[in-house]
Amino acid sequence: MHIPPYHKKVTWQRFFVGVMVGGVVAYCTLLYMYGSMYESLIAQNNAFRSEITELRNQNDSLLEDNDDLSERPSEEVTVESINLTIENMEELRLDRLIADKLKELVQQELKHVVGKDLSIIGESDQLLESTVENKSFEVEEFTYTLTITKLIISKNIKITAKAERTT
Repeated sequence: MHIPPYHKKVTWQRFFVGVMVGGVVAYCTLLYMYGSMYESLIAQNNAFRSEITELRNQNDSLLEDNDDLSERPSEEVTVESINLTIENMEELRLDRLIADKLKELVQQELKHVVGKDLSIIGESDQLLESTVENKSFEVEEFTYTLTITKLIISKNIKITAKAERTT
């Protein structure tokens, strides 16, 4: 039995080339869709992890503070959370993952503040600033230093800082 030589006909050659090009384009499209979906899942996972860590630290601090409050009869206002915003994210071209990691590292550095008396924290605001500014934070092989531009001390401490890449 003889197979006809379709590979020599121009129409069949065009068909096979079209199938190959279509397969490559479909594969590239699949890779792009998978990559963008995976990136959003990683960002969401990091956000959930940082939120869980923050809530655990806050819970531990508040439980410890609750024990202290049960010993003290007077009611005092305490710090409940710490929020950090980075002003120059676009300048440094930081993506959400790096910014979230920086925020988490700063919150780890200042976790001892949560649950403390607001008047004590208000008196030691320079100490709070120097704690953040003198620390270098390493994220994905880069070292960042923060310079605090605005510090609002209330139940929720709000820190606005500029980041600089040192390495």
